[in-house]
Amino acid sequence: MTFSLPLAVFILLSGAYALYRRLTRISIADIPGPASDSFLLGNICELFQNQAGETDFRWQEEYGNVVRFKGSFGEDRLLISDPKALQYIYQTSGYNFPKQNDRKEISRFISGRGILWSDGDQHKRHRKVMLPGFGGPETKAFAPLFTAQASRLVSKWIDLISVTSDQSTVVDIPLWASRTALDAVGAAAFDYKFEALENAENPLRKAYENLFAGLFGSPTKASLFATELLQYIPINLISSLLQYFPSPRLERVRQTAQLATKIAKSLVDSKAEAAMQGKGNRDVMSLLVQANASENVKAQLNEEEVLAQMRTMILAGHETTANTLTWTLLELARNPDIQGKLRHEIRSMEKVVHERGEPEFTAADFDRMSYLNAVIKESLRYHPVALFTFREASKEDVLPLSKPITTLSGEIITELPIPKGQRIMSSICAYNRIKDIFGEDSHTFKPERWLNGDVKRATSIGVYGNLMTFSSGIRSCIGWRFAILELQAFLAELVNNFEFSLTLKATRLRREACLVMIPTVEGEVEKGSQLPLMVRVASREE
Repeated sequence: MTFSLPLAVFILLSGAYALYRRLTRISIADIPGPASDSFLLGNICELFQNQAGETDFRWQEEYGNVVRFKGSFGEDRLLISDPKALQYIYQTSGYNFPKQNDRKEISRFISGRGILWSDGDQHKRHRKVMLPGFGGPETKAFAPLFTAQASRLVSKWIDLISVTSDQSTVVDIPLWASRTALDAVGAAAFDYKFEALENAENPLRKAYENLFAGLFGSPTKASLFATELLQYIPINLISSLLQYFPSPRLERVRQTAQLATKIAKSLVDSKAEAAMQGKGNRDVMSLLVQANASENVKAQLNEEEVLAQMRTMILAGHETTANTLTWTLLELARNPDIQGKLRHEIRSMEKVVHERGEPEFTAADFDRMSYLNAVIKESLRYHPVALFTFREASKEDVLPLSKPITTLSGEIITELPIPKGQRIMSSICAYNRIKDIFGEDSHTFKPERWLNGDVKRATSIGVYGNLMTFSSGIRSCIGWRFAILELQAFLAELVNNFEFSLTLKATRLRREACLVMIPTVEGEVEKGSQLPLMVRVASREE
């Protein structure tokens, strides 16, 4: 790695500042953790260059649910999966643990100044305006729409299968899942037709395709070090670097942001005009525009913020659902007995629906299918799309612990004092594998754990199944009900109509960490997200 003189000086000053900050605050150096790989990058490469969760699970097994590891320039950081500590960080004292400024600026770069970017009073305002579009009744009304979108995908796959000699075909699941989810979020959130299933050249779909893999996938030591340096740089300078630094990866995000903002503006303008004429629909964006028409200007979102909400909904709304659907179908292909049991439940409920004279499942029908919901919970637990959240203590604080920690000096502690500015990574995947909560077989995919009492009652964390997958507390995912209903509808249609089995490539799958977790094939990581599964029409014979 070659450094220019200014960069070398900057690195020295950054290292000196990090050392000063470490020597003048409360120390967590007595907490057990792995040895550092290097002074410049600490354990960062081990965390971000391995497959998703690999390092988290190993450290959890060796050191427990609170792990001290090294960041850049020897800085002590915490990797936390302890339930009580997480509850305190996200619920009890949520706004005292804001997002790290450098990570927050990356969020702004990707999705704008929306709800994912905001903190404190700004976040309260954003959430208040958006909540009316994501309540229980509002979400359940989308059940027919999601079923219709899933039916369109079924028709596409039947067309592909019908021209084959053995009535089966290999399908790249993430590609089709992403297209379907984009169409679904377009219809439900904006009453807008992206038509991604029909038009493979849809510019917005192509812009978002493999976006995270392109930006965060296969990180080099140089790129990880550059990301680490951001914490020592003023926010305005970070913003300028992200906006103007010549980089193909960054340029793609810039172009995607410009395209999404352009489409968002045209939609917002049309929604605002419809609302003024009393013709507003019940899609999420229409409800947001109506909720934003408050007489109190300070309670409103400005135009930039409204456009950012749409960009956030497009990205989060289709990326997370498509990825979760993909991982779920992988597990069904790996476990034919689970797949068969799920199909039996879906078809049994289908008979009930037809006997009462209705053509399709309602939201209530989905909720009544206990095994379907167990499969969804298990997939969200076992394959959380988001791997980490990044927080920083805004003041000196004390974290409560579910289990005592024996420090390196032999002291047993039941709470952990932390300094102001302490950088924390919350490991979603590690929390979701805690054996004391999810059973000794927590590293096994087993939907039955949600039905037979294997999941223990524990500290209240998540909004769904007490998982961390949708985060927790004040920062929990506002669209989690939306995502669950979408997954219910998609799985009910797909598993009812098709059988899924593994291909040779699917046996070489990697859990690729690209800020989110995507499936890649060993030896073909550069191709981005892919999961080829064999798909055939499911027999109707009993």
